[in-house]
Amino acid sequence: MKKVQFNHRDIHLAGHLYTPATQGQKYPAIIVVHPGGGVKEQTSGLYAKLLAEQGFVTLAYDASHQGESGGLPRYLEDPALRMEDISAAVDFLVKQENVDANRIGVLGICAGGGYAINATLFDRRIKALATVSAVDINGLFRANFGENPVPALLELMNNVGGQRTSEEQGAETLYINYVPNSVEEFTPQTPEYAKEAYDYYRTPRAQCEAAANKLLFRSIPKIFAFDAFSQVPDFLTQPTLLVVGKNADTAYFSENLFQQIQHQNKELYWVENATHVSLYDYDVPQALPKIAAFFSQNL
Repeated sequence: MKKVQFNHRDIHLAGHLYTPATQGQKYPAIIVVHPGGGVKEQTSGLYAKLLAEQGFVTLAYDASHQGESGGLPRYLEDPALRMEDISAAVDFLVKQENVDANRIGVLGICAGGGYAINATLFDRRIKALATVSAVDINGLFRANFGENPVPALLELMNNVGGQRTSEEQGAETLYINYVPNSVEEFTPQTPEYAKEAYDYYRTPRAQCEAAANKLLFRSIPKIFAFDAFSQVPDFLTQPTLLVVGKNADTAYFSENLFQQIQHQNKELYWVENATHVSLYDYDVPQALPKIAAFFSQNL
């Protein structure tokens, strides 16, 4: 592994580039996209490292405005930027001497899965797509507001607008948590994936200083303006693998997505006894052989 930098417009993106042990040839390459609030030192880096051991050049990186990457304001979650980050990663890989520019795939995890899907629709240089515990970040956030979320969402947008006005007038920037900071923050409404995320991100299991569990409050309208799956039936033609835990409370995202894909080179792969977040680390050994075989066959 070596540390690399590449540019998304005027933003420097920080990445870890993993290469196979053998050299002297061109390899297929895989971009690994981290979950919302995550960084390359966590699950995306784990998958990247293990896939490199299977003969791929892999790239895990921090999204714009997050981790060790540049971009102000910090901790902005902007789906449009996140998708452009993926294309910037493709730009970087096609210039690498050991990468076959015609064999580049993407693996997205959690919200990174939604971003990877949407980027694949429109960046046709991506030849194969795999996801792990994929979600549409818009749908995931909306689900927190119940079956009829619109009134609460409108109120939330009003609050965001008021906060932006206050910040322009000198108030401190407002950040909210991505996941609970402690078990004391759990309520009867806290979904299982969020409880799991606390255990992953906020304990020694995977806690990382660069992943500060902060979301810029003014990100929220950008998230709700985004729909990761809306044009899948028309534009997702690349080979697709959706990996999901049998016990994941977010599995419905992958199930619904699978039904929207019109081509036949698709697979919904269930990992027995796995949950949404267990596929970030504990159950990677069950998922990895399937993912490696998929990319070997389709890149």
